[in-house]
Amino acid sequence: MVMKLYTYFRSSAAYRVRIALAIKGLTPEMIPVHLLRGGGEQKRPEYLALNPQGLVPALDDEGHFITQSLAICEYLEQVCPLPVLLPADAVARARVRSIVLAIACEIHPLNNLRVLNYLTGTLGLSDEQKRTWYHHWIALGFGALEHQLSHEAATGVYCHGDTLTLADVFLVPQMANARRFDLDLSPYPTLLRIDASCRELPAFISAAPQNQPDAE
Repeated sequence: MVMKLYTYFRSSAAYRVRIALAIKGLTPEMIPVHLLRGGGEQKRPEYLALNPQGLVPALDDEGHFITQSLAICEYLEQVCPLPVLLPADAVARARVRSIVLAIACEIHPLNNLRVLNYLTGTLGLSDEQKRTWYHHWIALGFGALEHQLSHEAATGVYCHGDTLTLADVFLVPQMANARRFDLDLSPYPTLLRIDASCRELPAFISAAPQNQPDAE
């Protein structure tokens, strides 16, 4: 049975998983789930039957259905351990996970599609107010990450040393997301440097939104 990834080219969470898959050399069948077309294909009964959360990404590995990008990445790390994306050392692993969680749990949830649609739809905020909300929370999160990564000796070419980790896998999609909303990234030179180094690598290039079959 072929591994399948339910994805959407512009989803930051799906982007993370595509990067991890590419680093691991895995090439699943990509099944696009358009988050906007027809009110959102993720809301269709046939998709909700697979993933009641109605979110992407979701990974189907020989009938084992896994949701949530971090859970998928941790699963891939276990079933395909090389190249390593989590350090073996306990302190280093905790540091990488702290960066991952800062992005996945603190930054991204406040600016994902469901939240932004709620602001403009249910609450009736203007597009400008939505943009102000977005910029506030991204700037707050990026400011903390910039301070951490620019002051800690463990930072190298990448978020942790000179070897790719899940921290980089999660950082790059969030940077791409920020660019889409025209956030000024100049206050975050360390994040920019790491992001630029990552985006030169084949795995990051192949996983980029503009290079997906469903890109518009």
